[in-house]
Amino acid sequence: MIRLRVGDTIVYHKPKSSFSPGPRARQVYPLARGEEYHYVVDKFWTVTAINEDGTVDVVTRTGKTHHLKADDPNISKTGLIDHLMHRKRFPVLEDMK
Repeated sequence: MIRLRVGDTIVYHKPKSSFSPGPRARQVYPLARGEEYHYVVDKFWTVTAINEDGTVDVVTRTGKTHHLKADDPNISKTGLIDHLMHRKRFPVLEDMK
């Protein structure tokens, strides 16, 4: 399990399906009948709370909040290089207040 703290930035690898994947889609492959595609989109979020029940609260760049299990395999804590490369895509907690 990843050790997270309030203020940590994470990348959430969100699985999606649709008829036309967007430009940020990766790991794109067609579903069984070939009409839809399954893919992953990286979401850049900031941790706002660590809860006693093993969940974390995160905030998006637009101010939406999500409640995730801390052991979700789709969560990756960002390293220095990831944070610098995508710094404009992460929400800043001071801006949310």
